[in-house]
Amino acid sequence: MEEDSIKGASAAESTARHLKDLIREGSLSPGDHLLPERDLAVQLNVSRPTLRQGIKILEDEGLIVQTPTGRSVAALGRGITDPLIALIASHAEVVDDYLEFRATTERLAARLAAERANSVDRERLSLCMDRIDRAHESGVRREEAEADVDLHIAVYEASHNLVVLHTMRALSGLLRQGVIENRETLFSRPETRDQLRAQHRAIFESVLAGNAEEAANAAEAHVHYTHHALSEIKASEARLQVSLRRLNGGRVSTRQKVER
Repeated sequence: MEEDSIKGASAAESTARHLKDLIREGSLSPGDHLLPERDLAVQLNVSRPTLRQGIKILEDEGLIVQTPTGRSVAALGRGITDPLIALIASHAEVVDDYLEFRATTERLAARLAAERANSVDRERLSLCMDRIDRAHESGVRREEAEADVDLHIAVYEASHNLVVLHTMRALSGLLRQGVIENRETLFSRPETRDQLRAQHRAIFESVLAGNAEEAANAAEAHVHYTHHALSEIKASEARLQVSLRRLNGGRVSTRQKVER
C-alpha cells in the first residue's frame, strides 16, 4: 500500500480506509488481532506515526479496540448479539424464531456459494468437511460441533455476500453455542450424528458441484431437521416431567407418593 495512494487524502486516512476495506470484505474478522505496530507498519508500507493516526481513526469509529494483548477488530454487532443471546437463553419461542431465520439465511448462502465459490473457498470448505469426518469417526463431539460451525461460516464466506457474511459472523458466538448445546440434546437419538454428517456432506458436495438448487434445499432441510428433532425431544422431556409430577402431586399435596 502506498503511503498516500489516494489523491487528496492524508496518509493516515488512506491507512484507515485500507484497514476498513479489509474489515468490510471479511479479510479481517471480529476478534482478529492486528500485527504488532512495527510489523504492521512494514506490511502497509507506512511510518509508525502514520499507522497510529490511521488506527486512531478506526478506534474512534469503534472498529478497532485495544485489548490486553494488543489491538484487535471489534466484535461487530456486539450491541445486538449480547442481549439476543440472553433473550434466547430465557425464552424458548425465540429459539424457534432464530432457527427460522437460520433456515432462510442458510438457504440463500448455500445457493450463492454454489454459484460463486472459487478455488480458495472450495479448499476451505473441504478442510472443514474433513474435520467433521475425522471428529465423527473419533467420537470427539465438541470438535465435531466446532467443525460444524466452521463449515457453515465457510459457506457464508463462499456466498460473497457481505450482508450475509457479517450478519452471521456477528451471530457466530450464538451459532457456536447453539450447535454445541443442540448436539448434546440431539445425541440422545442414536441416529442423529450420522444424519447431521450426511446433511453437511450434502451441502458441501452440492456447493462444490455448483448445483445452486440442491445446495439451497440441502441447507434449508438441515436446519429444519435440527429444529424438528429438537422440538420432538423437548416435547418428550416435557411430557416425562408432567408424568413424574403426577406421581406425587407436584410435591405440594398430601397425596402419598406412588411406589415404583
